[in-house]
Amino acid sequence: MKWLKRLFGNRDFILFSALGLGLLWGEGAQWTNPLTLPALAVAMTLSVMGVSEATFRSPRALLAPALSGIVMTYPVLGSIILGLSSILIRDEKLWNGFVIIAAVPPGVAVIPFTFFLNGNNSFSLIGTMGAYLGALIITPMIALWFLGTSFIDPFRLFIILAELILLPLVVSRVLVRTGISKRIEPFRGTITNWSFFVVTYTIVALNRDVFLSHPLSMLPVALIALASTFLLGWAIEGMGRLFGIHPKTVTSLVLLGTIKNYGLAGGLSLALFSRQTAVPATVSTIFMIVYVIWLGVRGKGQKS
Repeated sequence: MKWLKRLFGNRDFILFSALGLGLLWGEGAQWTNPLTLPALAVAMTLSVMGVSEATFRSPRALLAPALSGIVMTYPVLGSIILGLSSILIRDEKLWNGFVIIAAVPPGVAVIPFTFFLNGNNSFSLIGTMGAYLGALIITPMIALWFLGTSFIDPFRLFIILAELILLPLVVSRVLVRTGISKRIEPFRGTITNWSFFVVTYTIVALNRDVFLSHPLSMLPVALIALASTFLLGWAIEGMGRLFGIHPKTVTSLVLLGTIKNYGLAGGLSLALFSRQTAVPATVSTIFMIVYVIWLGVRGKGQKS
């Protein structure tokens, strides 16, 4: 029984199981879909429990992570996505989808993934918040320039910022100050892992038809997704080592520079254009999940 307990507490097994189950059985997503936001909020809350309150007392200390979040999200990741799309994509609907991805802020999953991968939690938190605030100006500018329309409602960005970043941060402070966090701590990793099982399974299951029906037609989209995760992440890591940045902070920079809010991008694509326009966000989501799993497996291999 001990081996079974270890297996069901193993992050890589949990995420691989979610990925495989989502491809094999999509019907369950109708029940798990309403649970994705609560599950992500739980993962966020537990992930930021270890962030010290002293992090927020120095405005000067907040500036560098906030600016880093903006730079990694837009000049780095956004430029790579738009540049590769202009070369490889000829379908206007798919191009619009990639423009929307480039325009949206980072995925809030950057923060719990930082916890998974033993990165700099406070850096990722401030970097993500900075990128969301920057998105209030940058996102409409990208949309106006490339699509001729401003499709982002600033109020919607504030709602995401409040529900999935600020609220979990407040709840985590309550848990720490009341001492409940100490009782949760032994189970924090397992709860976070299974919260992401719900999120990962739902994302894959809802979009399984995209991958199973016409896989070869997805090749240019997949190449861009591959380059903006595995290849770009490798380049960021190399630059981090070159400049002597602390490994934990490099992990945070990699996540900020490779993960966009694909859920928001997919929703906007469906609402404003078509199902085909949402394909880049769908494909990129799968590559993002596989990339994070690979980072975790590789990290364990380097420690052993």
